[in-house]
Amino acid sequence: MKSFTSRIALATALSFALAAPVFAEQPGTAAAARQEPRADEPEEQRDVHDRGDILVSAEGLRELDFIAGQDVLEVAEIQRNFAGQLGELLIKVPGVSATSFAPGASRPILRGLDGERVRVLIDGIGTADVGNTSADHATTIDPLTVQRVEVLRGPGALLFGSQAIGGVVNVIDRRIPVAVPEETIHVDALFAADTVADLRSGGASLDAAVTENMVLHLDGSFRETGNLEIPGFQVTPGLRNELLAEAAEEEAEGEFEEAEEFREAAAQEGFIPNSDLQTWTVNGGVGFIFGESSFGASVGYFDTDYGVLKRPGSEHAHGEEEHGDDHDHDEDHDHDEDHDHDEDHDEDHDHEHGEEDVRIGLEQLRVDLRGDIALGDGLFSRLKLRGGYSDYTHTEFEGAEVGTVFDSETIEARAELVQRRGGIVGAQFKTRDFSAEGAEAFVAPNETTQFALFTVQEIDLGGFQVEAAGRYERVDTESEPLGVERDFNLFSGALSAVAETPGGVRAGITGSRSQRAPASEELFANGPHIATQAFEIGNVDLETETAWGVETFVRGDVGAISFGASLYFQAFDDFIYLSPTGEEEDDLPVFVFLQDDVDFFGFEADVALPLVERDGFALLTDLRASYVQADLDGPGELPRIPPVSLFGALEAQFDAFDLRGEVQWFGEQDEIAEFETATDSFAFVNLYLSWRPLENNRNVVVQLAGENLFDEEGRRHTSFTKDFVPLPGRNIRASVRMSF
Repeated sequence: MKSFTSRIALATALSFALAAPVFAEQPGTAAAARQEPRADEPEEQRDVHDRGDILVSAEGLRELDFIAGQDVLEVAEIQRNFAGQLGELLIKVPGVSATSFAPGASRPILRGLDGERVRVLIDGIGTADVGNTSADHATTIDPLTVQRVEVLRGPGALLFGSQAIGGVVNVIDRRIPVAVPEETIHVDALFAADTVADLRSGGASLDAAVTENMVLHLDGSFRETGNLEIPGFQVTPGLRNELLAEAAEEEAEGEFEEAEEFREAAAQEGFIPNSDLQTWTVNGGVGFIFGESSFGASVGYFDTDYGVLKRPGSEHAHGEEEHGDDHDHDEDHDHDEDHDHDEDHDEDHDHEHGEEDVRIGLEQLRVDLRGDIALGDGLFSRLKLRGGYSDYTHTEFEGAEVGTVFDSETIEARAELVQRRGGIVGAQFKTRDFSAEGAEAFVAPNETTQFALFTVQEIDLGGFQVEAAGRYERVDTESEPLGVERDFNLFSGALSAVAETPGGVRAGITGSRSQRAPASEELFANGPHIATQAFEIGNVDLETETAWGVETFVRGDVGAISFGASLYFQAFDDFIYLSPTGEEEDDLPVFVFLQDDVDFFGFEADVALPLVERDGFALLTDLRASYVQADLDGPGELPRIPPVSLFGALEAQFDAFDLRGEVQWFGEQDEIAEFETATDSFAFVNLYLSWRPLENNRNVVVQLAGENLFDEEGRRHTSFTKDFVPLPGRNIRASVRMSF
């Protein structure tokens, strides 16, 4: 893997060498950058309470009108939806659910798709973690220092790779400055504490204008929680009955200590053991701004330690039936995570009878490069360069003992030429070297290389627009220990057409064809996967997965009313998923990766409108709805498909205060796969009071939040661990956001 280090060093040197002459020729100054704010202008330089238009800032897309669907969370919503994991942060966005494996691990699910079908990016480049391969793996993003989160769908998502077959989540954190702040030193900060997990957290970023053309950036965050409080029993009634039956069986056999452990697991209530976490991050960057061009680099470090929650009683289970409820045979999850904890936490987390807790210790060193070069008045207006290097290590502990160590070293780079008349052409390269060592390292070492060419073109015909996208991608995956090498050639494309009325309402249709290569974990798995409590077997003969999609949409503004709605259908050929064989290996049920045809159908809708508007006062409402259904061509159902969800909010705005009430309802889900548990409907009621203490200054916001006020029990159907990891109980949170 040392070859990666030399490659990134060479790439860095070449990037600076090639860019230097371009910057030397730029006639502009930093003052020009201040006079002409760009679409990616730092959020704190705008009114953080503004409800105006939002510009998509995904790398390269800000120059396009971007017909495709999009949702954006700004800093105000990030504070209100405050969560430690990206999946929970986005749970109120239409069409988005979360894996909710544990408080320390939750990724977004888009339209029922997750894992290898959703790309999570940091400013246009992948996170380079292994969160997409298993639900118990954390994403290396801390929302404490995030400025904006974008959820992208449609043709533009093809820019970011075949793994964006379900969509893209792009996180903007400004670790590389792209504009000179108005102030010599600019600071953003967010601090929060809550009651449901005894949260103590804080994050801050600093941008300093060292010269007219040079800006330094520094940010960091810290988050620590205790065990998560819940409304009632930890396990579902069905699992509780199983545990009590096991206790009776053990007692009949004279195993009184084991019987007592089963009874204790069945009686556990009020909190989830081993659900605490600790995370800290630090990032430093530098940006050079010359008129309309910029170039910069950053170095970041991410460290987290969190509990991995195992099905109660699994240590003593005798067969497949005991494991069944935890085998939501996820079509996306095939990594092998679930070990235990390090020495600092032993006393806090070891069970009374000596059972060791499972912990994950994760760290990542990341280097990023970014260039944005103005090219003048020719065919292409800008050249955008983006590169990243990641050294990721993920250690699973059982008590103080090291279980399995995962190592992933990744390089990703992309270049985009932005056309003056609306369009982008570009290339992308990514390579990942993955290895795992330990008794439960069931994925063989492997290396994956991807190279792609892509384009997005936009034609504006006045009241009618057309957007087309195409992507060719070559994927080479090799596992030397297995002597297996697979090559895939992927062709994806999309076409959107939209008509716009004089009043600003837009209606259109999108058709798409997307392809995805099987992930290395889907090809090379062969061993016990503790996260899924299953023995997973990959299939080296898996073929390319292809999705054909069509979506109709309408969105726009009628007076003060903003609305959007979409209806979509995706037909997958050779959809990859896990299926049980009925056999057992190492006391775990055996699951194999298979392929079959699957159809996804769903809709999303949202509307926001003012009910009352007077001097110094406004009353607003916000309504949202989401639904998705998946039909497997073969027998049975796909697991963990999100239920229908509804959301409603009423917000009163005053000069210095906002008061907002929310209700979010999730329907029952009884269309389930084999070994999966049905979930009941539930509703959470939330209340938020925001105060801006400085007169005529909205850059300081103090907020008091009450979430799940009625202490309702809820279980996320999309979670692998829904049988024994309910959602948080009543929570009171205080937070302060500052920008100065």
